[in-house]
Amino acid sequence: MLDQERRELTLRGQVVGVGPQVFDLLLHLVRNRDRVVSKDDLLEAVWNGRIVSESTITSHINAVRKAIGDSGGEQRLVRTVPRKGFRFVGAIEGGAIEGGTIEVSAIDVGAAEVGTIGETPSGPVLPGKPSITVLPFQNLSGDPEQDYFADGVVEDIIAALSRLRWLFVIARNSSFAYKGRAVDVTDIGRELGVRYVLEGSIRKAGNRVRITGQLIDATSGTHLWAERFEGMLDDLFELQDRIAESVVGAIAPQLERAEIERAKRKPTESLDAYDYYLRGMAKLHSGTREAIDAALPLFQRATDLDPEFASAYGGAAWCHLWRKVNGWMTDRPREVAEGVRLARLAVEFGRDDAVALTRAGHALGHFVGDLDGGIALIDRAVLLNPNFAPAWFLGGYLRAFRGETESASAHFAHAARLSPLDPEMYRMQAGTALAHFFAGRYDCAATWADKALGNLPGLLVAIALTAASHALARRTEEARQAMQRLRALDPSLRVSTLREWLPIHRPEDLTRFAEGLRLAGLPE
Repeated sequence: MLDQERRELTLRGQVVGVGPQVFDLLLHLVRNRDRVVSKDDLLEAVWNGRIVSESTITSHINAVRKAIGDSGGEQRLVRTVPRKGFRFVGAIEGGAIEGGTIEVSAIDVGAAEVGTIGETPSGPVLPGKPSITVLPFQNLSGDPEQDYFADGVVEDIIAALSRLRWLFVIARNSSFAYKGRAVDVTDIGRELGVRYVLEGSIRKAGNRVRITGQLIDATSGTHLWAERFEGMLDDLFELQDRIAESVVGAIAPQLERAEIERAKRKPTESLDAYDYYLRGMAKLHSGTREAIDAALPLFQRATDLDPEFASAYGGAAWCHLWRKVNGWMTDRPREVAEGVRLARLAVEFGRDDAVALTRAGHALGHFVGDLDGGIALIDRAVLLNPNFAPAWFLGGYLRAFRGETESASAHFAHAARLSPLDPEMYRMQAGTALAHFFAGRYDCAATWADKALGNLPGLLVAIALTAASHALARRTEEARQAMQRLRALDPSLRVSTLREWLPIHRPEDLTRFAEGLRLAGLPE
């Protein structure tokens, strides 16, 4: 409740402490919620025409969002309109706005339940980030006893999806209100204010159970993904966990792809911080030099619009890492320092953000050689979201560099199982090659490196592993050909600079790698 006479903001009955300018800023946005409020307008209304810095305005907008339970990533209530200003998009209850003043004493700005904030006559407005509801799965087994199992699977999926900070997930009780009802998914999307609906069914035959799931874009009715999962009922809880993990691991990349395509279709003038972040991620996934060069300014634009956007800082830091790994840096000390700065901002603002911690932890492990610290950050990301495939395969890389080859291999395998169609599969394949190489399995290393190169032909570390593996396996001609490719991509690479290139911890691993590349023809 926003009480303009008492100059008091209350959220669920509790007074929220806000500064006078933050209160004035919120009040002005609410009063003018029918239009975009420009920065000049805010300077006049809140700062009495005094010129203040861009960061001052941004910090006050962030303070407003924090006070009313919003964020720069979600933007459910206060929307940033790039190059134009800001707009309050929540709904006012209890009165009307007339003549530029608010005639009622209170305005509901704090509730987050469906049916209050952002609600229109046709249902809640879509949140500023991807949104989904998981409907109760239909029991097709003819056995009412299996209802509890189907409900348990759905509850596990909801809980797992809720760990994705970039995803708005409808709570279980609201989703289960549709149990046993025949309702069109587009109606459900409109009623709950979500863009995506996950529905499914369960069928039991003897001791086997089959679960089918499908992901639908509720705004258009388009099917985005469908998959079938099977298992034995010997251990119900283990089966529930495995199915939930598989479903979430499969649909998370599908949701991201759908959101990326949506962001690509939006006109540039209407992009917000999250849209810029999505466009940056699309470039990052492809891994080419041109794509990474294009991704960096997109992440920068996202953090300009939302200075606390942890995942965008992590993405930007990781772009610098990828430039380092592939020999693309032109001013190495400056770019490494910038990568470290961005990674630390990602950690600062993303203590509970699995995406930010994963990218930042991996970047810091490379840039400053702190493998243990990087692993600790990524392990925290896994605790926050056990179904986030990049946390598993980037954690696998740091473990491989640490010399923990078997653990690293297990991490890469788990990541591939979680996300078998992942756009970054070539990174998992190259990481698996790295683990096999340090374990002395040169044939396996060469095979996995070739798989990675089939997906990204210019991947420097995979080419180096190919050359070193063939050389140590006494396949001289194959090693020589791979070295030609390596020297063409990075003529500056030398045996003496390997430690600067990759954070290889164990002396014996560095010696093994150096010897293989030396035999293949890399200069000292």
